[in-house]
Amino acid sequence: MNLGFKDIRHNLGRFLMTAAGVAFLVTASVGMIGLYRGIVEDALLIIDRIGADLWVVQGGRSGPFSESSAISSDMDRRVEGIAGVANVRRFVQVSQQFAFGDRQLRASITGLDYPKDRGEWVPLTAGRHLANGHFEAIADASIGLGLGDRVRLGQDDYTIVGMTRGMVDISGDGLLFVTVNDAMAIAQRRTSEEVLLARNARGQSVEAASGSSVEQDSKIAATLVTLSPAANEKAVRAAIMVWGDANVLSKTDQENLLLNQRLWRLRVQILAFTAVLLIVMAIVISLIIYMLTMEKRHQIAMLKLIGARNSVIIGMIAEQSYLIGAGGLLLGFALSKLVFPFFPRRVVMDTLDLGMLALAMAIICGFASLLGISRALKVRAQEVLS
Repeated sequence: MNLGFKDIRHNLGRFLMTAAGVAFLVTASVGMIGLYRGIVEDALLIIDRIGADLWVVQGGRSGPFSESSAISSDMDRRVEGIAGVANVRRFVQVSQQFAFGDRQLRASITGLDYPKDRGEWVPLTAGRHLANGHFEAIADASIGLGLGDRVRLGQDDYTIVGMTRGMVDISGDGLLFVTVNDAMAIAQRRTSEEVLLARNARGQSVEAASGSSVEQDSKIAATLVTLSPAANEKAVRAAIMVWGDANVLSKTDQENLLLNQRLWRLRVQILAFTAVLLIVMAIVISLIIYMLTMEKRHQIAMLKLIGARNSVIIGMIAEQSYLIGAGGLLLGFALSKLVFPFFPRRVVMDTLDLGMLALAMAIICGFASLLGISRALKVRAQEVLS
């Protein structure tokens, strides 16, 4: 006879409420882990998809994602002359807030080195890739723009010719792809008053002046290098490093900088929150099992009186604990699948993470049942008379 299952059927309402409470804790745990996985995926998205073997950034810096970087405008031509280099592209990325109709939108403006890079590596959901050197853009759906929309960025109007989905930066801002030259023009925007102040401060004529009251650094953040199949990466890196004004990072270097430095505190914080949730889950299940055991002292005493072995009582309590855990786990996974797609940030439900969470739940249920088991084993058969 399956005593644990029969007892749950007798107290079905309490079981469902307990499983629902555990399910919400499971959903929160899945959300915390999935949010971190989503942030990592967003952070590595461009690094993984853009197809660069090496990133040439500002000397002494580890840009362009971990810190700011600005290189000379002719860096790509200098790198192109090194033996073993098959292709070079300029890279620009700047966050921008702009008006569209009566809304204020935000995007991460990302420059494509047209015509070398038309954005073929960007997966489109509608429209086409860039076909002109100016005033065309590919927008992520999260920005709030649609195919064919015209939006003013800097001093020019841009037409959305392509739409993509899931292309965001580490902050969650949707990517807006334009050509590198357009991206630099957008990044160097300045008001007419600023230009006039700069001209007056420098004593320049209206015709000769083009400066700003703020010193304008190069907006090229990095040069992307694709090596030929027979190239010696160490030799290419050494040839660039001797210039002194450049640093060379591989794809692995960029990933390590993001994961082990910029996202390190976030990782520790999310793991700490997840651990707290698991501890709360263990306490909740332990208290419920203990309360159920206390309510069944008379029945347990009766079982002992008729000669039931301790293993039967232990099995009943452990089975109840695991049924509560399994019910909460399955319901929590279902809630996660239902709710998380509507979250503003990407929540990645990795199969391995879900498996580890299920294993943690099994361990929690095992330990949670010990409290009820220890109390049940103390019940004496004589208590049936009380």
